[in-house]
Amino acid sequence: METRIKIADILLDSLPFIKIFRGKMIVIKYGGSAQANPRLKEQFAKDVVMMYMLGIKPIIVHGGGKDISEMLDILNIKSEFIDGHRITTQESMPIVEMVLSGSINKELTAFLNHHGIKAVGISGKDGGIFEAISKEEFSYTGKITRVDISLLTALLQNGFVPVIAPVAGSSEVNHPGYNINADMVACEIAKSLNAFKVIFLTDTKGVLDAQGNLFSALNEEKILELKKLGVITGGMLPKIEACLECIKSGVQKVHIIDGRIEHSLLLELFTSKGIGTEIF
Repeated sequence: METRIKIADILLDSLPFIKIFRGKMIVIKYGGSAQANPRLKEQFAKDVVMMYMLGIKPIIVHGGGKDISEMLDILNIKSEFIDGHRITTQESMPIVEMVLSGSINKELTAFLNHHGIKAVGISGKDGGIFEAISKEEFSYTGKITRVDISLLTALLQNGFVPVIAPVAGSSEVNHPGYNINADMVACEIAKSLNAFKVIFLTDTKGVLDAQGNLFSALNEEKILELKKLGVITGGMLPKIEACLECIKSGVQKVHIIDGRIEHSLLLELFTSKGIGTEIF
């Protein structure tokens, strides 16, 4: 009986959040262990199904850095990173797109469909969603310059869940396209769709202080201070940059959560305490 009462309490605790989020668009950046571990994949799919059934409109952007690195190593193509961003070369771009738009995107789409969601796998090239330019000369790591949400809007209006690979097209004819940081893709989509929230699944608890303790909430002033102190570095930098860009553009809140925890999405969205770092 005590267990049943506890379950009822959890459901009642989630009720206000269900009311707030119903009908809202929430962009989820899916990556890290949650994307690689079979059990975590299963729990992620179930979380998205729950969100979908509660009337939330999820939009999923996935990464694929680990798979890309493994494939480039197999083909003996070197990778270089600067401040957490991969420098994509002309030689590596076709491989990057093959991994992101092919194996990863379609596997995730099929997995979600299997669990009861009408998911559609696309890349930023489809429907001309993203157009980009090179971030640096001769680099195929891109910066988004134009967003067209007409395809995404049509999918959402018809009850589909878009699953988006972070590859963008170019204004140049016969150009191979650009590899875009998935965190920034999630941010650009959230801005363009006027999404309610963005959630980043990572392999850390959230944003941590110098002693490894979790910040439950952060604002821009505190983030800039942590960057100056060198507390926020490496792969967390692109996420933080994307978070701030989202907030400045009207997204209500951004969350960085630990994707290694089962049902992390539900725990962050539908419980009073949450589990990660909320940025506002």
